[in-house]
Amino acid sequence: MSNHTPPAPGAPKPATTIRQEACGLAAVRRIAAMLDLDPDRFSPGEPLPRGWQFILLGADTRRSELRADGFPGLGVPMPDLGLPQLMLGGRTVAFHADIPIGASLRRTSAVKEIRHKDGEGGPMAIVTLGHELCLEGRTDPVLLETQTYLLLSQRRATHSSPASIPGLLGRPEHQTTVVPDETLLFQYSAMGFNSHRIHLDRDHARAVEGFPDLVVNGGLATLLLTEFLRRDLGLIPASLKVRHVAPLYCNRPITLTAQRDSEQWHLKAFDDRQQLAVDMEVTVQ
Repeated sequence: MSNHTPPAPGAPKPATTIRQEACGLAAVRRIAAMLDLDPDRFSPGEPLPRGWQFILLGADTRRSELRADGFPGLGVPMPDLGLPQLMLGGRTVAFHADIPIGASLRRTSAVKEIRHKDGEGGPMAIVTLGHELCLEGRTDPVLLETQTYLLLSQRRATHSSPASIPGLLGRPEHQTTVVPDETLLFQYSAMGFNSHRIHLDRDHARAVEGFPDLVVNGGLATLLLTEFLRRDLGLIPASLKVRHVAPLYCNRPITLTAQRDSEQWHLKAFDDRQQLAVDMEVTVQ
């Protein structure tokens, strides 16, 4: 349900969306199945694994209001601004408490900031979306999340990692490899109601956007890293800071690494050429 009064015809749409969301057991079990976990291990009242909150942040943007690339936004419709290409730049997440499976929540999602600037390829915009999740009947948030998107004025001809980004050097403390396929990209996109065509339409990704193949969702790359943290290292995150620096592609191996220092964990995702694609800083409980 929405707490907004419908706008008058022709009036600009509000930049904030409020919804009642349910952390439903069926959806949680489907995420488990997507990650090749036993769905029956999850029961009502147990804490939602941290990193799985994406099922609560989907935008219900009408098809007629989608961007030309199909992206609905996350939690709130994404403005078009006449800029045809969209890339996820980063996100931050603060976990203040666990979300019980089966709980009802109030989600407030908003376009927090739009910054226009001139980039190397012409005009661009940096759009920041913010989200707050509160358990029903409570005012203190259990989770705060922001995402930053880059909207570009022209599609790039190539999407290679910059030469200045270091590759996989040294011996990380922990390491694993995953290979996301078309099924995983489809299931993740469906669970989050994300219709961005670079994840689903290979012809569009190649011929229109200039990518060599389907692009792995930025949120999925984040989920793979938080699952690495949770399942391989047995750690529970208290906060995340994620930076996306290069695309990852379908059916190509991704190397996940983890290294800790005195204050936090540093997780990274490297592409099949051992170039850095995702950089994550994590504080743990």
